[in-house]
Amino acid sequence: MIANGKVALVTGAGSGIGRAASLALHAAGYSVVLAGRRAAELERTAVSARMLPVPTDIGQPDQVRELFRQDQGDLRPAGRALQQRRH
Repeated sequence: MIANGKVALVTGAGSGIGRAASLALHAAGYSVVLAGRRAAELERTAVSARMLPVPTDIGQPDQVRELFRQDQGDLRPAGRALQQRRH
């Protein structure tokens, strides 16, 4: 999935500003993890193989932990980097 090593995780990626940000990051060459509650809307946002929809309610700590725990192939190192930045 990673084309150039740049990865972004966008919450609320199924609509509005989140969708617009996801598409802009994708256009800028990023691989994008699309997080949000509505799977169908995430699928509509995912316009290429460099966009990975992951249904997640960020209001639920267990779901956020699972988002970073998932083995997402080439995205796994990016998940660790995002976790380290939070601390």
